[in-house]
Amino acid sequence: MSSVTRPRREADFARFPSSTPIVIDNGASTFRIGWAGEAEPRLSFRNVVQRPRHRSTGETVSIVGDTDPSLMKFFDCTRSAVRSPFDDDVVYQFEYMEYILDYGFDRLGANSEVGHPILMTECECNPSFSRARMSELLFETYGVPSIAFGIDNAFSYKYNQKLGNCNEDGLAISCEHGTCHVVPFLKGQPVLGACCRTNVGGFHITDFLRQLLSLKYPYHMASITWDKAEELKKEHCYIALDYMAELQIFKNNKEEADEKMRYWQLPWVPPPKDEPPSEEELARKAALKEKASQRLRDMAAAKRSQKIVDLEKQLSYLEEVMEQLDEAEEQEATSILGRSGYLSQQEIKSAILKATQSLRKAKGESNGNDEKTDASAADKYPLVSVPDETLTPEQLKEKKKQILLKTTTEGKLRAKQKRAEEEALREKQEEKRRAENPELYLEELRARYSELSEKFEQRK
Repeated sequence: MSSVTRPRREADFARFPSSTPIVIDNGASTFRIGWAGEAEPRLSFRNVVQRPRHRSTGETVSIVGDTDPSLMKFFDCTRSAVRSPFDDDVVYQFEYMEYILDYGFDRLGANSEVGHPILMTECECNPSFSRARMSELLFETYGVPSIAFGIDNAFSYKYNQKLGNCNEDGLAISCEHGTCHVVPFLKGQPVLGACCRTNVGGFHITDFLRQLLSLKYPYHMASITWDKAEELKKEHCYIALDYMAELQIFKNNKEEADEKMRYWQLPWVPPPKDEPPSEEELARKAALKEKASQRLRDMAAAKRSQKIVDLEKQLSYLEEVMEQLDEAEEQEATSILGRSGYLSQQEIKSAILKATQSLRKAKGESNGNDEKTDASAADKYPLVSVPDETLTPEQLKEKKKQILLKTTTEGKLRAKQKRAEEEALREKQEEKRRAENPELYLEELRARYSELSEKFEQRK
């Protein structure tokens, strides 16, 4: 970035009469403002706005113009990009334009209302809606008495014509931030109907330079930012009067090419030294760790208590259902099973057993040697051994599902047991071979390793 100095507020605003115009050069790259009749503008800053959030207070602030990196560390800029009110040198974002005008008039010394005529530059063939919105903003927000718009390259041509540098007929070429314009002059007057424009400007040149540097030095892409490329362009780049001759210099003339070479040293930041933490820091971290552990223990205890309460309620409900089934007749028992959501008394007994075991485990009690944590096959599949004549159609469907699940589970268990037996036999044979002939066993291992290495290299 070319400058990070924040302009100071001018103190002589009240000295100028209300008839003195304020001149604003509203460029897409730089905003300049000053008084008519003076040789230099009073203020000059980048025509951009950024709205980051303060890290400590969380308040969103508006930053206009150049920023100081040493101050930006106090703001969170991850969600706030640098915004410009321009799009191809035409003002579209008037919200950002108002921030910029507020800042410019404030630094110039104005208080509530400006009260001075305004002369503002604009691009060639500026759309009428953009000029109308700008006029509305200046009239209603800042209370200016009158506004005049003009083209900056036309002002420059007339000024140089007065100095004798230009004739009445000529061309005004304006290379701007986002575009380039060529305006012909006949008899001292601009012919705006014949002006030409190309959508290539200083922004695109800077971005192209950044891309070239990033491609040539890919390991330093993070350091080659757009602002750094802009600074390099302004400090070291120049316009070649004869482009082909410049190429021949870099191709053939080594001495003159070396004189034109520029070397850029990236800033080097020494790595931070890790100092051992002090005893107070260690004690503080240990206290925080203990506090976090205690909080987790409290949460686990509360969760275990809630689980015990739920299991006790479930167990009490199931026991009550079993008592009702024991006292009820067959037809009434079917109705009770339908309301409870279970298919048989055996299924309820299995649920009671599981709830009892879960409750003992939650309380930290032992289940005893005669009880197993896993339910038996009869508990898991209570309808398999029940005759079909005593089952309802829904229970028959459930019995078919349980038979399928039981068959699949038993098949998986048999396959797993078979694989374990084969693995044990293989390990036993390997151990026997190793004990009988260790050298031959070692050679076979090496050959197997070589074969695997070759296959791995072939895959690469």
